[in-house]
This record gives sequence, C-alpha cells and structure tokens, in this order.
Amino acid sequence: MAWDPAVCGVLLPHMTPMTAVRLEPGQGRRLVGQTGAVTGRAELTRRAQAHGVAVSYQNWRGRLVEVPDETLAVVLGALGDAASPEGHSAPWGQPRPRWPQTPPSGGTHPPGPPLAVAPFPARRSWGFAVQLYSVRSRASWGHGDLHDLADLAAWSCGELGADFVLVNPLHAAEPQPPVSPSPYLPMSRRQISPLYLRIEDIPEYQGLTAGDRARVEALAVPLRAASTTAALIDRDAVWAAKRAALELIRAVPLTASRRAELDAFLARDRRAIGDWAAWCAIAEVHGPDWRSWPAALADPGSAEVTELRRTLADRIGFHAWLQWLTTEQLAAAQQAARRVGMSIGVITDLAVGAHPGGADAWARQDVIVSGISVGAPPDEFNQRGQNWTLPPWHPGRLAAQAGRPLAELIAASTRNAGGLRVDHVMGLARLWWIPAGMSPDLGTYVRYDHELMGGVLAAEVARAGALAIGEDLGTVEPWLRKFLAERRLLGTSMLWFERRADGTPRRPGGWRRGCLATVGTHDMPPAAAFLTGEQVTIRAKLGLLTQPEAEERAAAHAEMAQWLAMLAREGLLPRQARPSPEEFTVALYAHLTRTPAVLIGVSLAEAAGERRPQNMPGTVDEYPNWRIPLADAEGQPVLLDDLPAHAGVRAVAAAVSDGPRR
Repeated sequence: MAWDPAVCGVLLPHMTPMTAVRLEPGQGRRLVGQTGAVTGRAELTRRAQAHGVAVSYQNWRGRLVEVPDETLAVVLGALGDAASPEGHSAPWGQPRPRWPQTPPSGGTHPPGPPLAVAPFPARRSWGFAVQLYSVRSRASWGHGDLHDLADLAAWSCGELGADFVLVNPLHAAEPQPPVSPSPYLPMSRRQISPLYLRIEDIPEYQGLTAGDRARVEALAVPLRAASTTAALIDRDAVWAAKRAALELIRAVPLTASRRAELDAFLARDRRAIGDWAAWCAIAEVHGPDWRSWPAALADPGSAEVTELRRTLADRIGFHAWLQWLTTEQLAAAQQAARRVGMSIGVITDLAVGAHPGGADAWARQDVIVSGISVGAPPDEFNQRGQNWTLPPWHPGRLAAQAGRPLAELIAASTRNAGGLRVDHVMGLARLWWIPAGMSPDLGTYVRYDHELMGGVLAAEVARAGALAIGEDLGTVEPWLRKFLAERRLLGTSMLWFERRADGTPRRPGGWRRGCLATVGTHDMPPAAAFLTGEQVTIRAKLGLLTQPEAEERAAAHAEMAQWLAMLAREGLLPRQARPSPEEFTVALYAHLTRTPAVLIGVSLAEAAGERRPQNMPGTVDEYPNWRIPLADAEGQPVLLDDLPAHAGVRAVAAAVSDGPRR
C-alpha cells in the first residue's frame, strides 16, 4: 500500500516551501462579500473540529489546500453529525469524544497503568521479504503456498542466517472464482486464504481412495507445470483446482483426535469463523458482494440469515473447515522457522482494510463506515491521489468498544507468527477519507484515538510475543513516530526516501535504529530498474509520468548519480566504473548494514534480479499487478528449488549477513 506524504504542517525534505496559499479548482473558493458562504464555512469548520475532521492540509508541494465544503458535509454525515444534511442521529451509543486536533506535546504521560509496549528484537537480524504467491516450487500448484513458506524459512535460516520471512497479506479472498489479485483488497482480514494450502499436506489426503487421489493428481499436473514457466499467476485456475481437490478430501472422515482439534478451533473464534463461513456460503449463491444481496440478507442477525445458516450448514462447515486447515499449515510454517533457529520466524502483513462488499464489512457493520473509502491525497508519485476502495472504521464506534475489533484482528493476525507488519500505520492516528463518487484529491483526513489504537496494537502483539512493524513511509508527523517508538512499534525506513533536507541521500549513520530497513517496496520498481532507467520506461508506457519523459529521465539520472557517489564514498562501489545491476543491488543492501536499523528486509525479487514491480499504483488492468511470478533479470522463472544455486540471491544474502558481524 502507498505511503502518506501529505501530512499537515510537514514538508517533504527535498521540496521547496511555498508561502502563497493556492487553492485547487473547486476546493472551497468563496467570493468576498458572500457572508452566507463564510458563515456556512465557519459552522462546518466548528463541527469538523469537534469530530477530528481536517478542514485543510498541506500537500506534498508544501501548499495549503482547503477541503471542499461538500467533502466536509458528507464526511460529517458519515460520522453521524446530526446537523449535516447527509447526517443522522448519533449512532455511537455514548457522548462523542473530541478527538485531538494537535499533536501530543511533551514526552510525559499522566499517572496510571504503565504503557503497553511491544517486544523489541533480541538482536539485529535480516530476512527475506516475499510475495508468497510468487515463490513457487516444483511441488506447488502454480502459486506459492504455506509449505513453500516453511521451506524458504528453513533454507534461508540454515544456509544464509536469516531470522525471519516477511510475507504479503495472506487474507482470505472470494470463496469461488473469479479471485481478486490484490492481497490488499481482501474479503476478510480475520481469515486466511485457502489458496495458500498445500493439498498434499492435509492429513486426510492420505485417506483418499486410489481413484480420488488420481483425480487430485490430474488437477495438480498442469498447475505444477505452470510453476516452471514465466506465465502470470492464474489464481482462478489455481483456486478452481484446489477447491475441487478439497471437496474430495473433505469426504474423508476425521479421526477422533482430528475431530477434537477441529471442534477446539471452531470454539476459539466461533462468531468470527461462523460469520465468515456464512458469508462464503451465501456468496456462493448470491455473489461475493453483500450489498447486492436481497435486502433481508444484509443483516447477519436477521431471521432470513439465521434460516440460511441452517439450510446451508454443510457449505458453512466446508468454509470453516478450510480455515482450520490454513491455520494449521501457517502454524506449521512458523514452527518450522523457529525449529531451524529463526529468532522471529514468519512476519505476517495486515492490510489497511477489507473489501466493502466482503465478509468483514457485512459482519461488522457496527464499526464500518459505508459510503466512504480510504486512500491517499496527491503525492510526488501519484499526483492524482489514490482511492484504495476500502471502507474505514468509525472512530467513535471503535472507541465506544474500547478498540475491541482492532484487538481481535491483531490477535488473529499474530496467533501463528513472530511478527506483524501493519500497512499504513499512520491509520492509527488518521486516515484519508474519500466520499463515494468524489476523486481522491477531494478527500480529507479524519482523526482516530491514537492512544487507544496504539495501545491496543502494542498490548496484543506483546500478548502474542510478536514484533510489530509499522509501515510509516513518507513524511510523517514527528510526534507520531515518537508515539510509536515509545510503544516499541518499529517503523519502516526505505532507502529511496532516506534523504537530507537538500534532497541528497542520507548517510547510513543518520538512519533510525527502531525500524525495518529496506531498499524498496512492492509498490516500487526493483533496484536494478533504477540503475538501468527501466523505472522511467515502464511508467512512461503506462502514462503515469506527470512531466515530459526527457525531464523525468534527467531527474532520475541525477538522483542515481547521487546514490552512486554515496556508495562510492562508503567504499561499496568503485568510484569510476559503472556497476552492473547485480553489483548495484548488492551495494545497496550492504549500505543498509551500515545503518543502525535493527531489522533489514531483503526483497527476494530484487535479489533474484527482477526488473518489474509487483504493483504499479494508479493502474488496474493496464499492468499485471500482483500476478508476476518470481523471476530473474531476463524474466525467466526462479523456483524455490533453484535458490540455493542462485548467485545473485547468495551475494545479497552474504552482504547483509556480513554487515551485523562487522
């Protein structure tokens, strides 16, 4: 997911402050003498401030932008402001809290219980960051799975000294094809996608008849063959085959001990699993968007839904069973990682939200805001802004429940993991809300109770004994980073954003310690593409440049010259000869080891030589987002089985392994 560069009152370090206020077209302009308009704006401002809604913000160019009146009215209505034309009576169930409008001051806290703090890494360490679906082996069905994750952890720790594997969100998708490709737009964040199951690892697979086993093998053969090609990942084909195999396996009776394990699993999260499985069963009949279902089915507690829970009991049981299997296999991957010596193991990823028509939005309408989606305002890389199409949580209703929905989500996400990456962690304090039908640039920030949210996150990861890493890329209010650090919630420092005030690269000693340091992210081209200029080429082909291509290339060339000079000063590259993409990538990761960062994340795709990003923000069908398999510089597939002999992967691993020892 994207970062949050447009933070009120803070400038990007390489931008020039603009002193003149400049309003974009349609953004709250009022003519002198329009007393009624001014009065109306003053009233909107008063109500917005009472609800933690920003009436203006400073954009990525350093210009003050006023939020349009229309935006404020719709957002206030969504929050339940009775005075808003779109509003209604307050549904919060208690007096609305007045959310903080200014950053907390000072470094002290009032007397009371001690702050909940997350565990801190026991030692400096590194690990691979992977898009698990892309990491395939000769045994996986055209899509990386949880057995592949266990094998990657065991190999990277045993041979290379890695301490963790950071994976993309494993959240659950649609119950039947078509399956959305984005891991960041799931149907539920509480559940795991069965796409990641290794069919042959299910104990009941051994109980199949010879005929059924032959049928399962026939389903697997073409998908295993696909794993050895560079073809894009076909989730629909993978899930259709795995689903058919799972239907056969479910007919195998459970032993008494296995039945007891399933019953215990269902009892632990009965409501959450029951709601998810019920949504799946109804979605098989009416489609995977509850907003298009018959009106009587919109309420999970309605008599009609209760009746469907009875008549669809077998299908509900099937989807609950799938969650048991995926939880077992994720737990096995974490156990395998710890068994070989990883101090952390698997680090899972928590997306910002879930699909507005999905299971979470259906089951938790008590805290989900309809008619609003979250995203990001215009920034340097996405100058039209971004709409992630994810509905936000209602800050007041969340607070009224003492953050329990968040606590349950964090507990589920860390149950079988050594760490949790929280995407867009700035959402603990505020989110960019975009009213339905409006473009992303017409949104505004809405505040959350950061003390509550941060405390819940720290307490739950501490209870699980897991690390917490917040994705706080971009320019963030300094008080928020201090707030997170006080709770030992690690940040994320990405090399391309580590610049000094004049825009030049930051020396490694100037980085922070409490963070996961990376070269790039899944939303950016790999390192090699920056050196070769392919990062400009691909954006030019997709029409994503906002200035002439020649100017873009000149700027990219100048920035690359700065990084090459920095690496030469550090003795990581020769001063004259231009490095190869492989040498450049190794040098960048060696640079990370000279920072004080406590964790170093190595993109497996970058180490393998890949030139293409996994995701291009601002595109939908124009680019194969989230479907690119692990490949090398020539676009040839790199299988998990081949990693031990891959020179580029071993060279990058050697660079980060040697760094902590130095």
